[in-house]
Amino acid sequence: MIEYNNLINGIITTKISNIISLNLFLFIIFALILSLIIDMIFGELPTRIHPVVIMGSIINFFKKLFIVIKNKISGLLVVLGVYSVSIIILYLIYLICSCNLVLFFIVFSILLSSTFSVNMLLKTASDVKDALDENIDKARQMVSYLVSRDTDELTESFIVSATIESLTENITDSYVAPVFYYFIFGVVILCHPLDNQLFYLLLIPMAYRISNTMDAMLGYQTEELIDIGFLPAKIDDILNFIPSRIAGLFIVISAYLMNLDGRNAYKIMMRDARNCPSPNSGYTMATTAGALNIQLIKKDTYILGDDNKVITKEDISKAVMLSKMTICLFTVVIILLFTLIYVIL
Repeated sequence: MIEYNNLINGIITTKISNIISLNLFLFIIFALILSLIIDMIFGELPTRIHPVVIMGSIINFFKKLFIVIKNKISGLLVVLGVYSVSIIILYLIYLICSCNLVLFFIVFSILLSSTFSVNMLLKTASDVKDALDENIDKARQMVSYLVSRDTDELTESFIVSATIESLTENITDSYVAPVFYYFIFGVVILCHPLDNQLFYLLLIPMAYRISNTMDAMLGYQTEELIDIGFLPAKIDDILNFIPSRIAGLFIVISAYLMNLDGRNAYKIMMRDARNCPSPNSGYTMATTAGALNIQLIKKDTYILGDDNKVITKEDISKAVMLSKMTICLFTVVIILLFTLIYVIL
């Protein structure tokens, strides 16, 4: 009788565990799908409540506090301060929303959508192309918001190049990396359930976005920021190392699917990706240059691709379509891989 009861209890426990595992699996998948829908339909959240804007305010606070320390310890203190405050805020939101499952799912998806920015990434590049149809000065002004270089005297070809560079570089930052880390941790909690695991599931892509924002605000080789920005820049480089290379490979595959020059995309990626000062950004920019058979140039910094044809504003549209295909393909593949892992487990 005891053995029979143990068997029944074991079966019940297994069934409950399987139900919990299935619910978690479905939550991870559908939260991403809803977050993508939110991003594509509504775009960015209002500035006042946008997590990235709030992160920026927190970063700026700690920057002002620690920049007086003229060594790399200042960067460490900023990182610790920003992460500590951000985690506390996120955990409070998690606790408040946990009272209702539907509310929690919606808020979770909205916050997850803030870790990437597909809508704005694609729209911004398309807007520059539209501006070129109207007025080159308007296009120069719009590009100035995307890149750090002086855009006042840029010709049309250099405006097109800068736009495509910004678009493709940000495929990694604005989508592939946060989603990659989201699913990596999703696999972890499927294998090893944790207390408050949904909090950590959201925290991981949020932590990536925090790191990326710190790098964007502090990671410059200027006299003011060279010390305080050193560690944030290095952390961002490390976090983007794998996702940038994955993104580059998906651009190659997407180029083949779109009847672009996939073979040349791979060739230029392998040849020119390391031409950029960043150890990661070249893997998507160079690959796109190869796929479109164009040359992307940032004066006195890098040249990516071969000068096979004159670059035109129509190449922006091609780059946007290539980026869309890359994002869609990556999403489908990573969901299928995640599903396969769940089935195997």
